[in-house]
Amino acid sequence: MIVVHHLNESRSQRVLWLLEELGVPYEIRHYARDAVTRLAPPELKAVHPLGKSPVLQDGAQTVIESGAIVDYLIRHHGGARLQPAQPSAEFEAYNQWLHYAEGSAMLPLLLKLYVSRLGEAGAPLGPRIESELANHLGFVDRALQGRAWLVGDALTGADIQMSFVGEAARGLRRDYPALDAWVRRFQQRPAYRRALERGGPYSMAD
Repeated sequence: MIVVHHLNESRSQRVLWLLEELGVPYEIRHYARDAVTRLAPPELKAVHPLGKSPVLQDGAQTVIESGAIVDYLIRHHGGARLQPAQPSAEFEAYNQWLHYAEGSAMLPLLLKLYVSRLGEAGAPLGPRIESELANHLGFVDRALQGRAWLVGDALTGADIQMSFVGEAARGLRRDYPALDAWVRRFQQRPAYRRALERGGPYSMAD
């Protein structure tokens, strides 16, 4: 049985969504953030030394990092679904999005969150962060113009991995209509809604 160690209000929500899209049975072990610090509880360190979520256990195999988890689940449980065929230009684009989500796109979003907590002390960093946000959100928006999904004509793991980026940008999406329409589109999928029911409160589901 696949087990997902799931932290509320976190990237692990997209792993639940992927499992619902694949129709693979799984168990959730729930963990709650500290109400004050918003950090993961120490119990997660018993699962993996980093104490982060998501963590996937599939029998004797433990996988961390949501991009690696998405790749693992699709390769081992996807049955040729949710990724383009190899070798192909579409597969290379798909693989790029899997890495881009956390390798580049999330950084300015996280910087905006953390620097905002500094008040006036963080003001000098504001223009650079806003420039990087416009750069990355504009890049994703242009990639989605005239199409429903990031790669090919159907949902893939690239959309699932990138979903947290789109949701984390919810206060900025009004300036990026193709990005906004994509988020609203995937949030209406039945598998996404089922994952919300199983995962618990998730404020980024518009």
